[in-house]
Amino acid sequence: MIEMFDERIVATGRLPLFGFFVAFMVTFVLTRVNVRLIRANVRWWFRNVAVGDVHIHHVVFGVVLMLLGGVASLAIPDAYVGLDLAAAVVFGMGSALVLDEFALILHLSDVYWTEKGRASVDAVFVAMAVTGLLLLGIRPLGYEGIAPDPGTGLITRVYVASLAVNLVLAVITLLKGKIWTGLLGLFLPALLIFGAIRVARPGSPWSRWRYDPDSRRYQRAVRREKRLRRPLIQAKIWVQEFIAGRHDLIPPELLQRRADAAERARRRRLARAAARAERRAERRAERGRARRAERRAARRAAVRAERAEREAAARAGRGEREAAARAERGAVVRARREAAARARRRALPRVRGRAGSRIRDRAASARRAGGRARGEEQPPGGTPSREAPSRSASPGEAPPAETTELRP
Repeated sequence: MIEMFDERIVATGRLPLFGFFVAFMVTFVLTRVNVRLIRANVRWWFRNVAVGDVHIHHVVFGVVLMLLGGVASLAIPDAYVGLDLAAAVVFGMGSALVLDEFALILHLSDVYWTEKGRASVDAVFVAMAVTGLLLLGIRPLGYEGIAPDPGTGLITRVYVASLAVNLVLAVITLLKGKIWTGLLGLFLPALLIFGAIRVARPGSPWSRWRYDPDSRRYQRAVRREKRLRRPLIQAKIWVQEFIAGRHDLIPPELLQRRADAAERARRRRLARAAARAERRAERRAERGRARRAERRAARRAAVRAERAEREAAARAGRGEREAAARAERGAVVRARREAAARARRRALPRVRGRAGSRIRDRAASARRAGGRARGEEQPPGGTPSREAPSRSASPGEAPPAETTELRP
């Protein structure tokens, strides 16, 4: 056994990898024993590490150990095999602590004992499997034994082409949801061909992109999932629970945290509902204010329109009355003018007759006065003047007054 160990591990330079593998497995087992005892609330065992109200998860210690081991392995010269082995052991311990809480890092939540916490155990098993294959001398993608071809380089080109094909098949296999097949296929390329040809698992990225829910491929994938994978999953879950404990039993502190989270979520829902109700009330009040303002504006517009109508009617009435008054005054004025014109027309002949007689009398008086002034005497028995004597006004009649012709 010692000779085989020296030949397969020490002579091939895999001693640090062996130390990493052993430290990884031992740390994982001890960590799971510790957390299960803490979960069982054993009096004589340790408790969770906490600083005040902050729970310090063991992933924190794992990150510190990985940092120390990784930096030490880079700083230690190759000649110091013992120190290199110690650095690999420290790195393996930190890796186990980190991968044991892989689900917490993935979901950024304390899902250690829930269904999602099984992802941590899957990550640990994958790491163990890959490390064990490397320790046995199996190289990923089959690069062992390939040397550069000094001639035409045909072997190198064939290797590079096969490497590219294997990488493509590995990506397709992982996209189809076959994690174990894809990871192990890096060491056994035949598994990649098998995984890339077979139908994808329901819910995988490949299935969402390529399979229609009503297609025959999707239905066949669902049947294979129920018939083949479910029994394997149950067996894997049994092994995981045997090693790491059941993930469906929730500890009291996690129940309390869940209850607190549910209470906070309920309060947030109530706060959101209250905020929505307040916003709805504000919108209703705003709509009510808008409707009242519209009604007030409509009433004011109706009052203004009615007032304008009354004012227009009043102006029209006043205009009609003024027009009637003007027409009446015009009729009165016209009637008075017509009466005055008729009166002037009736009095005009009499006035003209009287005015002519008076003028003639004045002319005769003027001639007589002129004759006396020249010394002419009227012969006795002479003929009377052709001018007729002015007719004296009768005793009761007023002398005719001078009037001018009136024009209507």
